[in-house]
Amino acid sequence: MDRSKILQRARDVLDIEAQGILSLVDRLDESFVQAVDILHSCKGKVIVTGLGKSGLICRKIAATLSSTGTPSLFLHAGDGIHGDLGMIMEGDVVLAVSNSGETDEILKLLPIIKRFGLKLIVMTGNPNSTLSRAGDVMLNVAVKEEACPLGLSPTASTTAALAMGDALAVVLLERSGFKEEDFALRHPGGILGRKLLLQVEDLMHRDAELPLVHEETPMKETLLEITSKRLGVTGVLDGRGDLVGVITDGDLRRGLESKGDIFFRLKAKELMSHNPKTIPADALAARAVGLMEQNSITSLFILEDGGHRPMGVVHLHDLLKAGIV
Repeated sequence: MDRSKILQRARDVLDIEAQGILSLVDRLDESFVQAVDILHSCKGKVIVTGLGKSGLICRKIAATLSSTGTPSLFLHAGDGIHGDLGMIMEGDVVLAVSNSGETDEILKLLPIIKRFGLKLIVMTGNPNSTLSRAGDVMLNVAVKEEACPLGLSPTASTTAALAMGDALAVVLLERSGFKEEDFALRHPGGILGRKLLLQVEDLMHRDAELPLVHEETPMKETLLEITSKRLGVTGVLDGRGDLVGVITDGDLRRGLESKGDIFFRLKAKELMSHNPKTIPADALAARAVGLMEQNSITSLFILEDGGHRPMGVVHLHDLLKAGIV
């Protein structure tokens, strides 16, 4: 097979799989809404079960549901009929995935599912199958053709089932009011965990590291405060100790250029920028990055709860070092 045929065949596969997903769009109906209702009202956990390639898709669906606020477990249908049914409890919901709808191992689970009085959601490519008839709700994920030229290896059908599982998870996420902070608690590891779990107070400079001057402070002392704290910024306080402005390295450079010889006769209040940008201590560090980008700045001050006195400052370099950016 030459290069052009290889690329064309790959394009054909992707097109078939894309069409398989797109065919689901017009097929969505009240059954999908009912499935969402059942999953949302589940008092226990969602048991996602399947076999073979469908079983692999079930693992992904269960993992996605769990990470987005719907507690879920994967049950291998073959293991289920050989002792693993102990994970099923009253109050659970079962989501069974079978393209044929006639997978023997899943059908053997039906008496137990019914005995526990559990709701059964079926995801299948065969609406007239035994499994479809047994379900409380049936989601039709049939595809016109498989990408496999032999029509034997599940390809487009498993892709369609996976996409339907994602659709369920995302709708449930939004219906449950699942927030970024909730997602963070379920992803404590790696870069994603750092982005979603780290709060501003975990990274901010405080106490002796916090650069601050009074609004009447001479420019020479202000310059020394900025350079000694090495953050390229200082907060400016009024007589009550409230934050009323900031002075950055950029302000110093512009002041030197525009004020010339009188620069060092200035006081902090004469050079500061008013209305400094602040952020709560318990805000996610990722939010701090967004605020900095939005305002084209490199630092944010943190104020005491309900007040105007600074308790810390966070710099873009701190966020870079923590892997947030």
